[in-house]
Amino acid sequence: MQFNQLTELAEKLGCTVMKDEPLSKHTSFRIGGPCRLMIIPNSAESLVEIEKFIGSNGIRSLILGKGSNMLCADEGYDGAVILLDRNLGSIERIDDVTIRAEAGAPLIMLCTKALEYGLTGLEFAYGIPGTVGGGIFMNAGAYNGEIKDVVTKVTAVDKNGEVHTYSADALDLRYRSSRFEKTGEVILSAEFTLKKGDKTEIAAEMNRLIGLRRSRQPLEYPSAGSTFKRPTGQFAGKLIQDSGLRGYSVGGAQVSEKHCGFVINRDGATCEDVKTLIHDIQETVRAKMGFDLECEVRMIPYKE
Repeated sequence: MQFNQLTELAEKLGCTVMKDEPLSKHTSFRIGGPCRLMIIPNSAESLVEIEKFIGSNGIRSLILGKGSNMLCADEGYDGAVILLDRNLGSIERIDDVTIRAEAGAPLIMLCTKALEYGLTGLEFAYGIPGTVGGGIFMNAGAYNGEIKDVVTKVTAVDKNGEVHTYSADALDLRYRSSRFEKTGEVILSAEFTLKKGDKTEIAAEMNRLIGLRRSRQPLEYPSAGSTFKRPTGQFAGKLIQDSGLRGYSVGGAQVSEKHCGFVINRDGATCEDVKTLIHDIQETVRAKMGFDLECEVRMIPYKE
């Protein structure tokens, strides 16, 4: 009954509603069964209303952007998936050095806009396959840069439907983590403060970094990006390689031969294939190298 009411509310608000939508179509791993309900909000205002209803009725829900850092169960997701895409993807310049972006905006598009405005500071994020909301949620980073270096303000809605705006020091941005992992609030938009730069130099750096990604990472296969968090003073990929696991596979899941820090969906991998492979990697690296690898990928179970 609650899901029927949520469906009616979403449709009344003008949102797109789908039932039994396969999550494999919306995750970079290309893995995951059908969700009970998928809603694509058409505005921040409709998202606020939906979150208020979800919170007041205790409905299990999952926020999804590009799905680039998660592994969804083969059975699917027994709850409501809220997909934030370009309906909530506006980007605007609000002063000489500040850009405001909605949560559904792709990070690549944000970087491209910064270049268009002649602003530097986001080059590191060019090529990260996520959205602004997901990037803040996990404090995405690469090539010696992190979201925490440039984000200055975030607006989010809580489960009561109340909207809050947080300054950077209230975001608890740490290595691949933020306050939003704990609070359950949904990011609506963010502001990024950058510096004026030379467009030619900015473009050259973006091209250099995307070139590094293409040469070093297995972008030709579905994956969730780096599978493990970086151990202190080490690199997960090197530990995995030195443990003799390059190319090791379980079912359709494989340790990338190109970069051992990536588990890839080489050939129709299931969620269970990937989970077993991750477990095998952790056990082998612990036994051979003495390091505990912490998985960076979010595991999304069918039920709580």
